[in-house]
Amino acid sequence: AGLISPWNLPLYLLTWKIAPAIACGNTVVAKPSEMTSVTAWMMCKLLEKAGVPHGVVNVVFGAGPKAGEALVCHPDVPLISFTGSTLTAQRITEKSAPHCKRLSLELGGKNPAIIFDDADLTQCIPTTLRSSFANQGEICLCTSRIFVQSGIYSEFLKRFVAEAKKWKVGNPSDPAVDVGALISKEHLEKVRSYVKKAQAEGARVLCGEGVDSLALPAGNQKGYFMLPTVIAEVKDESCCMQEEIFGPVTCVVAFDTEEEVIERANSVKYGLAATVWSSNVGRVHRVAQRLQSGLVWTNCWLVRDLNLPFGGMKASGIGREGAKDSYEFFTEVKTITIKY
Repeated sequence: AGLISPWNLPLYLLTWKIAPAIACGNTVVAKPSEMTSVTAWMMCKLLEKAGVPHGVVNVVFGAGPKAGEALVCHPDVPLISFTGSTLTAQRITEKSAPHCKRLSLELGGKNPAIIFDDADLTQCIPTTLRSSFANQGEICLCTSRIFVQSGIYSEFLKRFVAEAKKWKVGNPSDPAVDVGALISKEHLEKVRSYVKKAQAEGARVLCGEGVDSLALPAGNQKGYFMLPTVIAEVKDESCCMQEEIFGPVTCVVAFDTEEEVIERANSVKYGLAATVWSSNVGRVHRVAQRLQSGLVWTNCWLVRDLNLPFGGMKASGIGREGAKDSYEFFTEVKTITIKY
């Protein structure tokens, strides 16, 4: 099994692939991100110490176009489990097609939070802050589009921005810090460019990038840090509402009706995760059923059970991972008929 994992949750996402693969009797060749290769190297040392037989878990270090593509194109690797960008997944699909390989693709997201006027804001606001800015927003499940019903829009926005300004940016080794550095200079520049595009389109940046000053410890002055950024008055067709930014940036917009917000939430190419906030049980069920998302959380976020299916719709991926689903992916059904 070929296992290709990203940089944003390097140990979690790599072990999540290795464990079910070898539990089903496979050997694996893992290709971690070149941005976080030290984590995988340390894991190799622990696997050896734990007594995993030589040749069962193999790790190849290198960049995607060379090491990753060699793995995808190799005729003796019949299945590929990949977590990463939709663009890379398209390349993997093309290169693996001549070999008819089995694919599990967990890709990007442009995840909506839908907040109705009967939501409990004392629970909703701190959770939505976390879903927007946890791990610097570098989680595929993070919220980057927040739809708030018109009746509570002004109140939500005021309280949400006030709380976002309290998040502390700096060295993640400091227990008082909420937001660490982004993965690279290039990625930081990309995330910042989306904020500039939003401003050029007439949107308002209410806090964060370009609005508030970033105070960093002396030792972190040259790091790739960015303040949690909240953007309002963004059009649905804006790139900030359509494309995955993958940073500490979220857009807040108003809506009026249930029917309207379902249509708007579904109006992107992605379909990984969504959250719905309402005290109306019937509404929660109706909206969750109609959202084009592989995962829907209601009145919570990132409540996970690893036995449950995980994966997205549309450009957010193909297949599911989790206990039963991973078992089916990493095994092959065979029919044997015996006449006696």
